[in-house]
Amino acid sequence: MEDYGRFLALLASALLVGFVSVILSLVWVFHYREGLSWDGGPGEFNWHPVLVVTGFVFMQGIAIIVYRLPWTWKCSKLLMKFIHAGLNTIAMILAIVSMVAVFEFHNAKNIPNMYSLHSWIGLTAVIFYSLQLFLGFAVFLLPFAPVHLRAVLMPIHVYSGLTIFATVIATALMGITEKLIFSLKNPAYSASPPEANLVNCLGLLLVIFGSLILWMASRPHWKRPPNLSYLKSYRNPLRKMYHLN
Repeated sequence: MEDYGRFLALLASALLVGFVSVILSLVWVFHYREGLSWDGGPGEFNWHPVLVVTGFVFMQGIAIIVYRLPWTWKCSKLLMKFIHAGLNTIAMILAIVSMVAVFEFHNAKNIPNMYSLHSWIGLTAVIFYSLQLFLGFAVFLLPFAPVHLRAVLMPIHVYSGLTIFATVIATALMGITEKLIFSLKNPAYSASPPEANLVNCLGLLLVIFGSLILWMASRPHWKRPPNLSYLKSYRNPLRKMYHLN
């Protein structure tokens, strides 16, 4: 693998930044907000930023680069497909739960739903992410799609996945800014209180994490190499069924 050491450094940096982002989201809701609960109160709303950062950002990012990990290249392609699909499925479930928490909180407090740009783009991202996951299962995981169809749809699948991930990062930044503007009154957000600085740091970490993931995913020389034993794999009926390389 070309530049193996640099790849490992970027991977370690991405994992560290993503993990710290999750920790900061928890510090935010437990130290400055009302913690976590499921009773229609502010604690229920707080599930939204925590689950978005944990699932929709961090876990989705790991799912994107899981094929790029050199020590997994000896694993079967089918196993890696299941890991990729499994991580994305968990991320989607967490994203949906985070949206349910917001809607229930808004309804309990008689707050209008779906009025902000953040909510419009966020719902759009969840819908397209669900479609991306469904089509990924149907075309690349289940053994029914012909090889030529997979070859045609793979670049679209990759591009749309990266686009959705970048959109989620942007939406998260809008969301945390919106939350601070609405919540911080005395002192105001413009006065840069400690909570504002903490959440601004969280936003910076999300941008750094997204940039690292997109960089690793877009380098062609870090792509999983084709398996030279492709023809031998057809001796296994299951591998033949799934068109594995």
